[in-house]
Amino acid sequence: MSTAALPSARRARGLTAWRNAIVAIFVVNGFAVGTSISRLPGIRDRLQIDPGQIGVLIAAFSIGSLAGLLVASHLIHRFGPRRMIRVALVVVTGAMLVLALGVDVLGSYWVALAGMLCFGPAMSVCDVSMNVSGAANERAIGRTLLPFFHAGFSLGAVLGGLAGSAAVALGIGVGWHLAGGAVLVAVVGAIVPAWVPRADPETDAPKPSRAARLAIWRDPTTYLIGLMVLGFGYAEGAANDWLAIGLVDGRGFDEAQGAAMFAVFTAAMTVGRVVGGPVVDRLGRFPVLLGTAVLAAAGLAVVIWVPSPVAIVIATVVWGLGSSLGFPLGMSAAADDPALATARVSAVATIGYLAFLVGPAVVGFVAQQTGVLPALNIVLGLIIMAGATSPAARQQRPA
Repeated sequence: MSTAALPSARRARGLTAWRNAIVAIFVVNGFAVGTSISRLPGIRDRLQIDPGQIGVLIAAFSIGSLAGLLVASHLIHRFGPRRMIRVALVVVTGAMLVLALGVDVLGSYWVALAGMLCFGPAMSVCDVSMNVSGAANERAIGRTLLPFFHAGFSLGAVLGGLAGSAAVALGIGVGWHLAGGAVLVAVVGAIVPAWVPRADPETDAPKPSRAARLAIWRDPTTYLIGLMVLGFGYAEGAANDWLAIGLVDGRGFDEAQGAAMFAVFTAAMTVGRVVGGPVVDRLGRFPVLLGTAVLAAAGLAVVIWVPSPVAIVIATVVWGLGSSLGFPLGMSAAADDPALATARVSAVATIGYLAFLVGPAVVGFVAQQTGVLPALNIVLGLIIMAGATSPAARQQRPA
C-alpha cells in the first residue's frame, strides 16, 4: 500500500468501527427494553400488584420517554452524541438495578416505579443520540444504513425476550435476571462508545443557536416527516400490541398460532430493515417509502377483511415488510441537514413516538366497541397518511 493510501485506509477503518459501534448500541438498547418488558408477568407476581398498577409502570416508562425526547436535542447540542450515549447507558444500567432491587430485594412497588421513571428518559435520549450519530455515519460512508441499525434494535429486542423466557424456564428470579442485563448494558456503555466520534466529522458547520433549534418546530417539513413516521410507527406498534389478540378473537386462531403470527411479522420487518438500505440507495428514499406504505396498507387490509388463514399469513409478511423502513428512513430524512440534524431528529422522534405511547390506548378504546380487527382500520388510515406525506422525506441538500 502506498503512503498516500494510508490516510484513506485509516479513515475507512474508522468509519467501519463507528458503524459497528452504532449497531452494538442499537442492539443493546433493544435488548434492555425487550428483556425488561419480558419479565412484567414476574414483576406482577413478585410484587402482587393488579393490572392497573402494571399499567402505571408502563405509563411511567412512556411518560419518561416523552420527557427525554423533549430535552434530548438540547443535551446532545451541549454535550455531543457520544457523551450522551455513555451517560444514557449508565442511567439505563442504574434504572434496571433499581427495578431489580425494588422487585426482588425490597419488594417495593414504589422503588420499581422509580426505576421505570428513570428508564424511559434514558432510553429516549440514547435513542435520539444513536440515530443522530448513525445518520452522520451513513452520510460519511455514503450508503443508507439507518434501516440496518434499526434492525439491530429489533434483533436486540428479540434476544432480550428470549433471555427473559430462558430465565423463567431456568427458574432465575426477576432481580437476578435484570441485574445480569444491567451488567451487559454497563459493559457495552463503558467500551463501545469509544468508537463513536464526538461530533459529525463530515461537516464544519457551526452549532445552531437555541433559536435556530426551536425554529425546527415552525418548519412544516418537520411535521410532515413526523406524521409519516407516526403513520409507519402505528403500523409497527399495532402489530406489536394487537395482531395476536385480533387473530385469536376475530379469526379463531389459538394462542400459539397468534404468537407465531406476531413472530412472522417481526421476522418480516427485520428482514426488510436488513435488506432495505441497498434498495433505497438504488431507487431513492421517496419511491421506497411510497412503495412500503402501499405494501403495509395492502397487508393490513387483508388481515382486517379477509378470513382465509393462508391469506392472513401472506398478508402479515407483506404488512411486516411494508412497516419496516418508514421509521428509520424518517430519522434519516430528519438528519439530512447536518447542522440541524439533532434538533430535527428529536422533533420528528417526539411526533413519531406518539404512535407507541398513544396508539395502543386509542385502538383499545375503539376495539371495545367494534372488536380488534375493525379497530385496526384506524391504523390503515394512518398508513395511507404516511404514504401521502412521504414526499417530504425526499433527499434534501443541506441548507
